[in-house]
Amino acid sequence: MSVEFIDSQIVTEFVNDSKAFEKWASEKFRTLDADGNGVLSRDELQRRSGKLSSAEFELQSPDEIAGLYDVLFSKFDADGSGTIDPQEFMALTKEIMLAKAHGIGNSPICIILQGDSLLMRAVQRANA
Repeated sequence: MSVEFIDSQIVTEFVNDSKAFEKWASEKFRTLDADGNGVLSRDELQRRSGKLSSAEFELQSPDEIAGLYDVLFSKFDADGSGTIDPQEFMALTKEIMLAKAHGIGNSPICIILQGDSLLMRAVQRANA
């Protein structure tokens, strides 16, 4: 974990850097794809939620978490397969990160980040 300063521009520029963003998304997808079949099932995501989400997510009730996955799959499982493929995962991650950027705003905030998080990658890219 690391304490970093971040603003919406740092996040947005990283998401818009297709090469860097797609590299991170592909790596994260492979990490989450426990059975290696090339798609993410609801079960895979729920079992590994701490690898995908923030600490606040872990504080939610099982019913709240189930509702969140219902929304995620109804919105991002574009082909209705019951799984999330790499392209759907990238779209999901991009939308979440742009929403976070919007919420952060233009004034820098100080935040504690996990070393392998997307926000940390955005900060690392900005500091490179």
